[in-house]
Amino acid sequence: MSGLLLVLVARPPSGMNGLNLGTNNQVPWTIVFTLTLLTLVPAILLSMTPMVRLLVVFHFLRQALGTQTAPSNQVLMGLGLMMTWFLMQPVLVQVDQQAVEPYRQGQISGWEAIERGAGPPKAYMLHYAREKDLALFVSASMTTRPGKPDDLPMRVVVPAYMLSELKAGFAIGAVLFLPFLLVDMVVASITTSIGMYQLPPVVISTPLKILLFVMVDGWNLLAGSLLKSF
Repeated sequence: MSGLLLVLVARPPSGMNGLNLGTNNQVPWTIVFTLTLLTLVPAILLSMTPMVRLLVVFHFLRQALGTQTAPSNQVLMGLGLMMTWFLMQPVLVQVDQQAVEPYRQGQISGWEAIERGAGPPKAYMLHYAREKDLALFVSASMTTRPGKPDDLPMRVVVPAYMLSELKAGFAIGAVLFLPFLLVDMVVASITTSIGMYQLPPVVISTPLKILLFVMVDGWNLLAGSLLKSF
């Protein structure tokens, strides 16, 4: 609605020709569609890309290290965004070749460009969505079970993909948490055995965990493991 108001303000109607909805006046509707799409970009990034898994793992890592605000949310979001761009580059190239470029040249309409552009992201999500999650939303939507996964609608594929990514992120985060939990247990047992009851074990274990993570080049190992998981 706000995009439509901006269009009307920028191009005030003159008589009956001001709001021509025919094919000869497509610029205002292109602006409306672009502004609407921009408002949906954050939701698209979090629901149709690997960013869900990346952010879950990054936050698990921060909790395991015991650093509450380092790295900050902005840093983790930026790293997740750049890695998402890297991983989704082949999909974006397919969307550009199949939908964006033909639409620019006027070979296809806007709706046909949307249908073609949804193909590569849908194939990507189906590759990582678990069959169990897909079956859950197919059953909940009360639709006929399709003959092949490609026939599933996006309203089934997107939430199933998000559930699959959340499970994968939590599984990686749990494995990532174990070595740091072991350090906490060792430090707590040592401090308790020597009678250091006044000093919280986390004061000693946090620097040790950070030092261990730096010595093994943890960020490089984590990024490599995440990239190999796709």
